[in-house]
Amino acid sequence: MASSAPAYFADFKIPVDLFISKKHPGLPRGNLLFADCSGNIMYGVNLRSPKHGRVLIDAAGKALITMRCSHWILSGSWQCFRGDGAGEDLIFRVERTLNTLARTEFNIFLGGENCQDSTDFKMKGCPFQRACTIYKGNSIVAQTSLMYKLGKPFVGRCRFRLTIFPGFDDHPLVVALIVIFFNGRRLSI
Repeated sequence: MASSAPAYFADFKIPVDLFISKKHPGLPRGNLLFADCSGNIMYGVNLRSPKHGRVLIDAAGKALITMRCSHWILSGSWQCFRGDGAGEDLIFRVERTLNTLARTEFNIFLGGENCQDSTDFKMKGCPFQRACTIYKGNSIVAQTSLMYKLGKPFVGRCRFRLTIFPGFDDHPLVVALIVIFFNGRRLSI
């Protein structure tokens, strides 16, 4: 999948941190932002409608991935299409396998409808704690975590970090998976 993210990400052998927030000047209500450590906006997520889903856009506003809930919303099944979704070019499917109060798990299948036998990625975590880990086989691809401040007894949960580990260059795919993981969860307190 072609990405419009800067090419220098792929060259580094260190993890890349993106900071997730709903509170940013000029950001419409219900949208998410992913910014780098310098505060530069890398990706955004627009909520279109339940029928049209969510759209992942890059910093220039170009649609990268359209995420649609494909079945009844509580089932947790998603289909993700290239660009604005008009061409119906399916990139990957996501199916929720476990949904409890303390744990949520998903299986991710790359490719079209015919890729039902083997899971390409697994996503596990606890949305309340803003903890999500994406696995490819036995290796960790990306992970979210709360941002702690020293000496502060209470940590807000409205802003947290996404760390993408070296060796995986498809950052829009990871960002889209994180959006699906936290879908329907209140991301601000």
